[in-house]
Amino acid sequence: MTQQNLLKVTQEHSICTPPQSTESEFVQAVEESFKLSNLVGQNLAVSLLKGAITCNRIAPAYLFAGPEGVGKSLAAKCFLTEALSINDLANHPDLLWVKPTYLHHGQLLNESELVVAGVQRKSPSLLRIEQVREITQFLSRSPLNAPFKAVVIQDADKMQPMSANALLKTLEETTTGTIILLSSQPQRLLPTITSRCQIIPFHKLTDTEMKAVFERIGQVEILNNPTVMALAAGSPGQAITHHYQFQSVPRSLQKQLSTPPTSPLTALNIAKEIEATLEFQQQLWLLDYLQHCWRKFLNNSDWLSKLEEAKNSLLKASCRLVWDVLLLPE
Repeated sequence: MTQQNLLKVTQEHSICTPPQSTESEFVQAVEESFKLSNLVGQNLAVSLLKGAITCNRIAPAYLFAGPEGVGKSLAAKCFLTEALSINDLANHPDLLWVKPTYLHHGQLLNESELVVAGVQRKSPSLLRIEQVREITQFLSRSPLNAPFKAVVIQDADKMQPMSANALLKTLEETTTGTIILLSSQPQRLLPTITSRCQIIPFHKLTDTEMKAVFERIGQVEILNNPTVMALAAGSPGQAITHHYQFQSVPRSLQKQLSTPPTSPLTALNIAKEIEATLEFQQQLWLLDYLQHCWRKFLNNSDWLSKLEEAKNSLLKASCRLVWDVLLLPE
């Protein structure tokens, strides 16, 4: 990651297209005013961060921990805007925003760069040792236009073991700035990393808070889809993702899959249609959608297990084969 990619989390996607990152979409949708007081539903996090700024006691490392899409990225931007007393975080020389990457033809590309390249993601993104080395080098230099340097590590739980150990060493030695780790699965982090961070907890939003968020960003139509709201489970970012994915999958296909197919011929025809009409990310989303629909109507643990296995297999095997195996009645 280069300086040109600093904090492009809020600039790389348009909320008018199906989003690829729930957290960044939520950030972009409410980025008109980067003030901690504008965060909805995260009173404890706001209180802790405001206290650090007021007392001028910025910790060397923070862990923003909580569900995906509830505003951790937005909170990081608000916190840094106020702590550094600057209005434009983009391309600031003392800020570095690091995101997991994919290895493609010898290059490390983040998710949005991979989308631009038209490459399907069939392996998980990772935070790699090269990126941690860049963080170390970045923090070794004195700040240019800010009181301190800051690094934000998105999806910090996606670190490879070697990367995690290198980051641990950096956390032990860093004195020139602060590191903010964002994680929706903090249990995956090394305990030794977690112990060196001040934990800032984030929580799912209530229905009232969700309503306030979508009224603010002018997307109240999301609130009118009970399926989307159920899938989002208190996460505005997840709601945005599910909203656009729901719209992108043909209604006829959704209707055919309202219950598991009972005929082998029907199952094979649906599998063929899925492969022909849906992109890879849409197919992954469809499995989440089916988990919701089939749990509601069937309460069949065997089907739910098959759906989870299909999601794992979709990353490794032929998409058509995965859908054939999943949908064929036993």
